[in-house]
Formats: sequence, C-alpha cells, structure tokens
Amino acid sequence: MKYAITMVTGKFGKAAINYLMNLVDHKDIIALARNVDKAKKELPEDIKVRPGDYTNKDQLVESLKDVDKLLFISSQPGGEVSRLQQHKNVVNAAKKADVKYIAYTSFPHADKADNFLSKDHTATELYIKEMGIDRSFLRNNWYLENELATLKAANNGGTFVYAAGNGKVGWALEKEYAESAVKVLTMDKPKEIYEFAGQSRSYAELSNALKKVAANDFVVKEVSLDEYEEGMQKADLPAAVAKVVTDIQALIKDGELQENTNDLPDVLGHPLTSIEDALREALQ
Repeated sequence: MKYAITMVTGKFGKAAINYLMNLVDHKDIIALARNVDKAKKELPEDIKVRPGDYTNKDQLVESLKDVDKLLFISSQPGGEVSRLQQHKNVVNAAKKADVKYIAYTSFPHADKADNFLSKDHTATELYIKEMGIDRSFLRNNWYLENELATLKAANNGGTFVYAAGNGKVGWALEKEYAESAVKVLTMDKPKEIYEFAGQSRSYAELSNALKKVAANDFVVKEVSLDEYEEGMQKADLPAAVAKVVTDIQALIKDGELQENTNDLPDVLGHPLTSIEDALREALQ
C-alpha cells in the first residue's frame, strides 16, 4: 500500500508526514511538494519526494503514479489559478493515476455550509464524488493557531479583542487535526465524513482559559464588527485582509463554527490536549 501526502512543507503537511512515518514503512510513503528541494532537505533520505504543484496537471498525474491512498490538503485561496481549479487538477490527476482513495481536508458541514470560506470545499467534495473515487472528507473546524495574533497580543499584556459575540468555535491544535488525518488515511474502513473539532467555546471562554496561562494580565474587549475591522486596519493590516479577518468573526458570530462532535478524539484514540495546555503550546 502506497500513501501520499500533498503540501508536505506546509505546517499541516509537515505534521501529517511525521505521523505517517511512525505508522508505515518509509518505502511506502510519497511526499508531494511544490518546492521539492525544500522537502528533500526536511525529510529523511528514504522518503520519496515528488513535485506536487496544484497548477501543473501533467506533473501531478506523473507524481501520483503508484499511489493507493492520498491525503489531499486543501490549498490557500488567492493564487493566480483559483483554488477550486487547483483542487480539480489534483482530483483529475488522482483519477488518471488510478488513486484508489482520497482523504480531503474540508470545511465544517461543507454539504450545508454557505459562506465565503466553504464554497470551494463544497464544490471540491462534490467533484471528488462525481469522479467516483473512494473518499473521506475531513471537515476540520478551527486551528487554535489561527488565533495567534489575538493570543500573543493578550499574552504580552495588550488587549484580547474580538467581535464574534457569543459565537462558539471548536478550537484544537493543528497537529491534532493532522494526526487524525493520518489515522483516517491508514484505516481499513474509514467513514466518508468526519466533523473534526475540539470542544465548542466562545471567545470569552477562550480568554478565561488564557488568563490561567498568560505571562501578563490583559484586558478583554468585545467590539462591533465595524470597530474590529477599523482596528485591524489601524494595526497596519491591508484593507482586504482586515475585511477577511472581520468576515470570519461575523461567520463565527452567526454560529457557523459551533460544533458538537467526538470525531476528533475518537479517531485519535485519546482525549484532546486541554485548552490551557493547548494555549501554552500555541504561544510557544
């Protein structure tokens, strides 16, 4: 059985391939990376590295030859080639290369979600289904590391600012999502859908947990969405980025990331890192 993981030089891919190397024989692993030289430097010599540029269709077909199971990590939006087109390139290449199974990192409730973050994931899930490839959709909630700017500001004695009201999020460490992805990839009979998330918490609850571990005292401030966006721009974030970050707060406020599921600890086979320990780790 040959396993491949895409985007192995990114944070998620790096964590995932490290977990996979502990589970299966190195000769059965293929690492895909846009920057092959970088991946070769970072990985042991006995791991095969192949080019994995989502915009290069022919190269992807070649790189996915002999692969039985693929962990397909979704790309970032905003490239010259649209994210959805990049994803279709990967799926088409997997089909041509006769990949038997894809585990795809998706968005919470991608079959029902309707927001600016979910659209590409919804379409990618549908496309994988249409191609008739056996699959699991790993619908990852939110990485705790996504909040690093807020957490670091508060830890340094600044202000913990949020605009998401009582909206709740299923925060967990990115490495826990990566480990669960590899566990699913190597299962004999995985489910089609996993809603991966930590325990749902509000920003107020997150700030209370942070107060237990922070190096300094800090003030918690809930603001309106307009004030939040203005504050982001004042902090020298480009206007487009400030808008996206604010739109995420609005999405959370609307309950789009509230989740009630045990899929993540069930697949990991152990409880998730406690929120206090996870905060300590994220801040390091």
